[in-house]
Amino acid sequence: MIGLIAATAAGRQAAAQLAEALGDCRLYQEGPVGAAVRKAWAECEQLVCFLATGATVRLVAPLLADKHSDPGVVCVDEARRFAVALVGGHDGGANALADRVAEALEAQPVVTTATDAVGVPGLDTLGWHVEGDVAAVSRAVLDGLPVRLSADAVHPLPALPENVRTDVRTDVPGNPPTVVVSDRLRQPATDAPTVTLRPRSLVVGVGASRGASAEEILGLVRETLAEAGLSEHSLSRLATVDAKADEPGLLEAARVLGVALVTFSAEELAAVDVPNPSAAPLAAVGTPSVAEAAALLEGGELLVPKRKSAPEGRAAMCTVAVARSRPRGRLAVVGLGPGARDLLTPRAREELRRASIIVGLDQYVDQIRDLLRPGTRIEATGLGAEEERARSAVRLAEQGHAVALIGSGDAGVYAMASPALAEAGTDIDVVGVPGVTAALAAAALLGAPLGHDHVSISLSDLHTPWEVIERRVRAVAESDIVVTFYNPRSRGRDWQLPKALSLLAEHRDPNTPVGVAHSISRPDEWHTVTTLAELDVTTVDMTTVVVVGNTASRQVAGRMVTPRGYRWQV
Repeated sequence: MIGLIAATAAGRQAAAQLAEALGDCRLYQEGPVGAAVRKAWAECEQLVCFLATGATVRLVAPLLADKHSDPGVVCVDEARRFAVALVGGHDGGANALADRVAEALEAQPVVTTATDAVGVPGLDTLGWHVEGDVAAVSRAVLDGLPVRLSADAVHPLPALPENVRTDVRTDVPGNPPTVVVSDRLRQPATDAPTVTLRPRSLVVGVGASRGASAEEILGLVRETLAEAGLSEHSLSRLATVDAKADEPGLLEAARVLGVALVTFSAEELAAVDVPNPSAAPLAAVGTPSVAEAAALLEGGELLVPKRKSAPEGRAAMCTVAVARSRPRGRLAVVGLGPGARDLLTPRAREELRRASIIVGLDQYVDQIRDLLRPGTRIEATGLGAEEERARSAVRLAEQGHAVALIGSGDAGVYAMASPALAEAGTDIDVVGVPGVTAALAAAALLGAPLGHDHVSISLSDLHTPWEVIERRVRAVAESDIVVTFYNPRSRGRDWQLPKALSLLAEHRDPNTPVGVAHSISRPDEWHTVTTLAELDVTTVDMTTVVVVGNTASRQVAGRMVTPRGYRWQV
């Protein structure tokens, strides 16, 4: 919950507006401001104080205890011009909250954390457990000093600056600071500042007798990991057979470890080839292996074969095996919208900064280049290389990278999502990021042409035979549906649009409204509303969208409107 502190009428008004925008907020206004801050501090994960920064500093200073557990605090001035991340920028989430508050109040976010200020991901913000001298290594990263990256595998991390490299030498005087990405427990090779990130790469398969205690399971898990030189902080989940899904000891062990408990059917486990099958689990739950088979199904590489607990004076009640899962690359298919920066969604911005590699058409890359983190790798190609870009993006994600494949409008509408997802398998994570389509952006300019049923048709016959396109246009004409034409006309394809319009004219009045929108949200944008009979097709090109109304569409005050069909408008 976010606690809101306000001392003035203007502050309370801003707090109410913020609460409506963000949700999960509570306004603390009972009694003196100091008491309200103390109460909110004890009850909330984050605070937004509509107070002067000096006053806020004095109020929260006595409450500060630990940067890892203190609430994040954002301060907003009386005029709502600035949202200042004051305390807990990373661990408390104040930096991200400042962005959200600023967006909701149309203010300017103020973030002074060094890494955030220059667009470098904080080493303690990647969602993994962090060990070591974060401050010293972060300083070296920011100062542009050589920093060695030592990773067991490729992981889908955000872009790191170019001075963080795998090929930095360690056999020279003045060993470089190091960022280690590993699930293994090992001593640093040098006395240089080191940060170790613990990826969630380990799976522990658990076989447990009915009534096995959480203490016995936890003890065996921790002992096994430690003896194998593996970090508990890299544990991602426990895995077992379906029959043990409600076993109290297993559930409690997973809770204490902070991981999920996943289960498999006996049939799934029995199909896994394991090094140590046993008759006991076969008799009990119908599979010759639980621990090893479950670990392998969720992991992939068996690191520690099955081993039993060894309680004193009684039989063992649990077994465990450890496997390592291969890092899953991440492919975000991102729609950039029609071109204007204010039509680029916040989620798209986040994904662009989440990626280490951007793949896209060169002109689209240029649109968002300034939003990328330092060190982002760019793979840009020209027109006509859509399938090549899609394959490249999927291949890079399969290697473990965090990739953003970008396109204009919405990535799923005549864009890159289709060829990319036709190539992508189950071994990578795929995220779709919707964007404002050309049809929607055009409709907003033209009025309300899409107020009832509507379709979009591309008139380009590069990927679809004209016979198929013509059949679809005829169906639209006969069914009296509003149609938006994409790719309507180019120098080499100048007859398709007139032909499509003639097909529509067989079923629609010459005065049917037609909207034309060119280069939407770009400097040479223009739009007009005309009619089916008066449309000048020579003004149309590949950056134009043409919207043809149905028999109910009409012009109202120069705007194109397709009635929704409300009875009160009849």
